[in-house]
Amino acid sequence: MALVARHNLLRRLQTEVPRGAPVDTAQLAVLGVSSALAHYYLKSDWLNRLGRGVFSFPNDNLREADCLKFLARHVDGFHVGGKTALVWRGFGHNVPAREPLCLWGQGNIRLPNWFTQRFPARYTTRTPFALMLPVGTGLEPLPEQPDGVPVSVPERALLEMLSEVGIHHGVEEAKNMMEGVRALRPEVLSLVLRHCQRVKAARLCVHWAEELQLPWADTARRLAAKHMTGSRWSARLKSGTRLSLSS
Repeated sequence: MALVARHNLLRRLQTEVPRGAPVDTAQLAVLGVSSALAHYYLKSDWLNRLGRGVFSFPNDNLREADCLKFLARHVDGFHVGGKTALVWRGFGHNVPAREPLCLWGQGNIRLPNWFTQRFPARYTTRTPFALMLPVGTGLEPLPEQPDGVPVSVPERALLEMLSEVGIHHGVEEAKNMMEGVRALRPEVLSLVLRHCQRVKAARLCVHWAEELQLPWADTARRLAAKHMTGSRWSARLKSGTRLSLSS
């Protein structure tokens, strides 16, 4: 009877956990699979261990979307942001196919090896926004994946990308990307710019929008007024280049 019960639980597990998705001990427990039973499934090669407390089905090809959803359940504020979000929302500009994913969140975590070995990525908690920005602002799944991982909307993603200029993105690279961001919603841009606490990101947003003659340039200057005080802002970038922005 015990063997039958194990096989019945295994069939339930295989039915309710989608192929291509990782599963953790908490999910297994909800399905009635104890730690001891999970160990039995591992020994019997019916489960594969990805990492501590994380499993997949043997010979399963993990899907990026399901792995990102898995991480989002475990990390507060987890989302796809910055340059990756812009590309995913249709603003790509000669982006290499295997460029690392730009992932953001509030928890100090290290992306698990089982994830980064399959999907090159980097993760940061260095948000350009003040804590007063309401939780979840500017984070939505992609229209074609309504139950997918949160992805920054263009207005938020743009400021996230600009905050990383000179750190993870070159000046020309970011400027070329921004050139294609022509349609932004004033009400959303207003919200994220008012809560932006990175002078570099705000000033780049204004200066490049004006230089590139983007339709929302005047709106950006008005909304970023608090960051435009003082005659000039400058900083030496990681590459050694000095970035200097007037008010």
